[in-house]
Amino acid sequence: MVVPGRIEIEERPVPTPGPGQVLVEVSAVGVCGSDVHWFTEGRIGELTVDGPLVLGHEASGVVVELGPGVSQLRPGQRVAMEPGVPCRRCRACRGGEYNLCPDVRFFATPPVDGTFARYVVHDQDFCYPVPDTMSDDAAALVEPLSVGVYAAWKAHLAVGDRVLVTGAGPIGLLVAAVARRAGAAQVVVSDTQPSRLALARRMGATHVEDVSAGGRSLAGLGADVLVECSGATPALHAGLRALREGGRAVVVGMSASTEVPLPLSYLQRREIELSGTFRYANTYPTAIALASSGDVDLDALVTGHYGLAQVEDALYASRRDPLAVKPVVVPGS
Repeated sequence: MVVPGRIEIEERPVPTPGPGQVLVEVSAVGVCGSDVHWFTEGRIGELTVDGPLVLGHEASGVVVELGPGVSQLRPGQRVAMEPGVPCRRCRACRGGEYNLCPDVRFFATPPVDGTFARYVVHDQDFCYPVPDTMSDDAAALVEPLSVGVYAAWKAHLAVGDRVLVTGAGPIGLLVAAVARRAGAAQVVVSDTQPSRLALARRMGATHVEDVSAGGRSLAGLGADVLVECSGATPALHAGLRALREGGRAVVVGMSASTEVPLPLSYLQRREIELSGTFRYANTYPTAIALASSGDVDLDALVTGHYGLAQVEDALYASRRDPLAVKPVVVPGS
């Protein structure tokens, strides 16, 4: 029986890579909000954990063994691992939208085990070499940076745009960084925690707004683009009303509820485009280029390192400490 909030460490045989796969010794794994939901609640939306599950999907590592037919990688090569491997056959995959593949196998999404482990096997096509100048932490955090890159693409973000990012968690901070590097003239980040807003400035925000009790309303901001990253319904509503006529809104943050009310007549009258995002596709080369060039400082997000024996502390870190942004698990420590 699976009990939310319970963790066990167990010994397993080192896995053997199959055709087209490589064996990777895991170097670093970022803790994601989805890991916390799986751990504390045993579910995300309609997906439930119905058996033991290894968490972790934001991972980097070193290739140590090649499976049959692998030609793109070599032992000793450092890689960032894109956690989802699609079927490559369905309509979504053939259309380049492999993030929508109904048969994708994604680390730490039931029933697929994740990367809080010393070794994992992964498809060579989804292991991306990273330069020696990039830290193991940064290589792992290419995954959440990919979420930010994809959100910018979905929003059709253009040079000179005024962008509002609601929520200054790791994804919101990275969306702000990507937006600024993409040429946004103004990047406003809103949140209720001053410490997160200070980091938002460091990551590229031109303005920050504390929207806690007594904070200034976002109404009338006249933004071209809204990227909602908090998952909070009030933030989505406030963000939509901060858009100009004809503005574009992309929802990245996942709500605790499967259904959220929308001001439909307001959206229709102002012809606001509203879209959701689901993970990302074709983003890893761009994200690696942004991080390796120094345009986005991924190491600035890291607020603690934990061994496998401390995974529970890592999962609770952001709830126990409001200053914690991105805990990182180091399986070999």
